[in-house]
Amino acid sequence: MTARERTYARANNQRAAQFVELWIVAQPHEIAAMVHVASASGRLVFLSAPTPMGGDDTRHRRYLRLRTR
Repeated sequence: MTARERTYARANNQRAAQFVELWIVAQPHEIAAMVHVASASGRLVFLSAPTPMGGDDTRHRRYLRLRTR
């Protein structure tokens, strides 16, 4: 591996380490509390629309992308 390839790989790893991506499955009020805390701390980058789990399950699923720093 050349020095250029090592530098590029290191930069990509650092960029990827800046975010955490999560799928949250919970009751809507529980998700709202998590989103509120993430937003208040300034870590929330992206939040998907709530998706019902379906059937008799009252939980919802949401995708969150958070900053790690």
